[in-house]
Amino acid sequence: MSSTTSALLIAFLGIVGTLASALLTQHSANNSKRRELEHADRQRREEREYQARQEAVEARRACYVALNTAARLFLTELANYLYDLQAGKPTDAAREKVEEARREHRARHAEAQMIVPDPVLTAAREVNSQLGALYGVLKRIDSGSPEEGETVEEADDMRLRAWEPIATMRTVMRRDLGIAP
Repeated sequence: MSSTTSALLIAFLGIVGTLASALLTQHSANNSKRRELEHADRQRREEREYQARQEAVEARRACYVALNTAARLFLTELANYLYDLQAGKPTDAAREKVEEARREHRARHAEAQMIVPDPVLTAAREVNSQLGALYGVLKRIDSGSPEEGETVEEADDMRLRAWEPIATMRTVMRRDLGIAP
């Protein structure tokens, strides 16, 4: 092989090496950029999922606060109504307050039916049942047509027993939110 051929071969290899180096560098840069974009996309997806989970927890928390508040207010108004019945002087204002508290509780319970998980819904149903039963007894006593065994004394016992399912509901709600064990 002559020196000219050797020089041409070396020059050719140098040019091919330079071109190959540029192509390999570009390919490596493209791979790095693709990995960065995939990482950023994965991170955005994870952030959106985290945000969605946080929003769901916040929606449940707000629903729980509203439902717990409405149940307690309804029971308080039922107690006030009961005290008026015991004193023999229920007023239209007391009746309206009970109705308003009942409507609010029903609205919060209906909202919960669409949002909360089954264990909370089961506890909320029990509260709704207890409060509804007490409401029915008080209304029948007020109208002068109580069923057998429906007295203000029995209604007062029902009122006292109604606090337990409210406390149970609150505990189940707190457990769902990760606040209570």
